Amino acid sequence: MTRCAIVPPYILEAMVASGDPALAARARHVLEVDERLRRARRQRTAAPPTPSAEGGSPPVGAAAGGEASPDRRVHDAGGGQELPGELARAEGDPATGDLATDEAYDGLGATWRFWHEVYGRDSLDADGMAMIGTVHYGQDYGNAFWDGTQMVFGDGDGEIFTRFTASLDVIGHELAHGITELTSGLVYRDQPGALNEHVSDVFGALVKQHSLGQSAGEADWLIGAELLADGVRGRALRSMSEPGTAYDDPRLGRDPQPGHMRDFVVTAEDNGGVHINSGIPNRAFFLLATTLGGAAWERAGQIWVDTILGDIRADCDFARFAALTELAARNRYGEEVAGHVRSSWAEVGVTSAEVPGGGDLPVGAGPSPTHSTELTLTRSGGFAGLTRRRTVRLGEVPQPDRSALERLIEDPRLRALEASDAPGPPDAYCYGLSCDRPPLEVQVPEPQLAPPTRELLERTLRGEVDE
Repeated sequence: MTRCAIVPPYILEAMVASGDPALAARARHVLEVDERLRRARRQRTAAPPTPSAEGGSPPVGAAAGGEASPDRRVHDAGGGQELPGELARAEGDPATGDLATDEAYDGLGATWRFWHEVYGRDSLDADGMAMIGTVHYGQDYGNAFWDGTQMVFGDGDGEIFTRFTASLDVIGHELAHGITELTSGLVYRDQPGALNEHVSDVFGALVKQHSLGQSAGEADWLIGAELLADGVRGRALRSMSEPGTAYDDPRLGRDPQPGHMRDFVVTAEDNGGVHINSGIPNRAFFLLATTLGGAAWERAGQIWVDTILGDIRADCDFARFAALTELAARNRYGEEVAGHVRSSWAEVGVTSAEVPGGGDLPVGAGPSPTHSTELTLTRSGGFAGLTRRRTVRLGEVPQPDRSALERLIEDPRLRALEASDAPGPPDAYCYGLSCDRPPLEVQVPEPQLAPPTRELLERTLRGEVDE
């Protein structure tokens, strides 16, 4: 999974070009830190990491036979960049008096309660995963991000951005990236990446609305409204109701988000415009939620949950996502609500793709083209120097390994690992993966694979499955 930050690079680049030397230096520093963290993520593993792999704390489930409850762990980086930092507040500990620590603790709790109370999900992985955060990251660091295992919050520079723990929807947004990573695995580029950001905006907004007890009509539909410092000409980082109107400041530039497909931005920047073009599905969700009325997390949110927790493709585009949300609405609420979903997408210029099987399919169960893909795995080397080989049709691999394999072969970092020249022991294995769709032919040395990925490949070679 690509590291996901709340402040998009185009805002930071505008700050660099602002003409204010001090502001430009701070923004350049954030960009440099972000790029270093992205490179580190690309080098770790080609498969989505498991929560226990990083962050200093393993996932913890509810006690056997007991009720589900959150497991929050807030660490303090003390202005440094080592993660997770020193544990500052664990589950059940009293308030520390440090504003950022206590806001992070409360925000993690509000997000856990939202997912558990509304959708019956116990934490990000639905199995009691620890919710880990680090505050006071870096010096004047103007961003917050999900790194694949935990939340990280900067304190902001005080001139453009305040502390990033102050915004509950930002906390809910970044944690939703964890749910996406552990479920649909939407590729973080182009339209699938914009959907990835959109899903996080939706559930970030719903976490805040749920905490405040707001209806769809009462909510502000802003993302990051609490982040902008006094003097900044803007209301938030993004507006779901009116994309493109969140800010217009000489130091930040003007909000570039479109709200309709006619204004779709084609760009190589920002991973193909993932933070920009997410405005289009954001407005579609806003239109649906306000049309249906009441609490947005009820019917509109439930339709989106049914969709993202269904068997959707990691490379799902806007048209197919629209079709899957319409199908989810029809299956759960009937034709009238499905019609509202279709109309909301049409109003932003998205026409639903045809979903194979129409309304007869279970929610979100449109078959992925990768299900018919034949994947050939090999393992060579080792002490004996023998080669083991197995060819499998992905559609016949039981869950959850099927989804894990689909995410793996669609992840561009897999090819980067093959090109790595990091030395390994001479008796280490080398794993080969090849398939026609998507086109893939790689040989990856064992030391370049994280243990969960290596175990996935070994299970597949043996014809087993992770229960």
